[in-house]
Amino acid sequence: MIEYEDSQNKAAILMEALPYVSRFRGSVFVVKYGGSFMDSPDPAVRSRVAQDLVFLNFVGIKVVVVHGGGKAVTKELAMQGLEATFIDGLRVTDEKTIEVVDQILNQNVNGEVAEFVSSYDCNVQKLPGKEILHCQKLEEEHDLGFVGSITQVNTAPILQALDGGLMPVISSTASDSEGQCYNINADTVAAEVAIALKARRLFYLSDVPGLLRNPEDPKTLLSSLPVDQIDSLKSEGVISKGMLPKVNSAVDALNSGVNRVHFIDGRLPHSILLEIFTDEGIGTEIIHSS
Repeated sequence: MIEYEDSQNKAAILMEALPYVSRFRGSVFVVKYGGSFMDSPDPAVRSRVAQDLVFLNFVGIKVVVVHGGGKAVTKELAMQGLEATFIDGLRVTDEKTIEVVDQILNQNVNGEVAEFVSSYDCNVQKLPGKEILHCQKLEEEHDLGFVGSITQVNTAPILQALDGGLMPVISSTASDSEGQCYNINADTVAAEVAIALKARRLFYLSDVPGLLRNPEDPKTLLSSLPVDQIDSLKSEGVISKGMLPKVNSAVDALNSGVNRVHFIDGRLPHSILLEIFTDEGIGTEIIHSS
């Protein structure tokens, strides 16, 4: 009897997922892969994320992965005796730092993420951001150095990969008109790629449950948030520091045609599948205001 009940529970989960599978088949989902779970010593953490991405691919969803790698960059900088500096969540990037960013993101991390995904029988296409993303220097009150603002996304290589059944894996760099590599915030890259591809959904994976009204209390998770409430949450300090680039990018994506944006904890087992294929979800979704 216990085994039968367990089987029935599994069947119920599959039936709950069925309408979502039908609804999203053929849609483009952009997933920003980031957070400390990327560096977790437990391979199971990263493997579960890879499994979720491959599952989406196998049920007919076109997945595009955008990754950061800030912790790996910071670690390499420290090994070279260089200090990492951030302003409003953006890395200050001088000449030595951009060399490290280029190597770590476009070669090391891009290859590692692609390898994890491909280990589950899913064909991938490595796409260093600097080869498909065009930018200009980001003009801010404080000079951030080689930090760029995306001006164009060359979607042709991405669409070619998707049409060929491959999962594109894109690093968060870009190049200017002279071919100079620039560091781009990975959250911004994910949003710009989602906008250019007219993606249906944009997901930010990180190491927090979602947007919390009280960062110290997971029970204050905002499960569904209309976009017109964002400014008031900024004023209250609920959205601040490292969350600012993420949320600002999410708002840009929504205002440019992306249907919904999700913030979920990549450390939780199969959090992507739970967010997409269950009625309740597991993180925060930012939606268009009614």
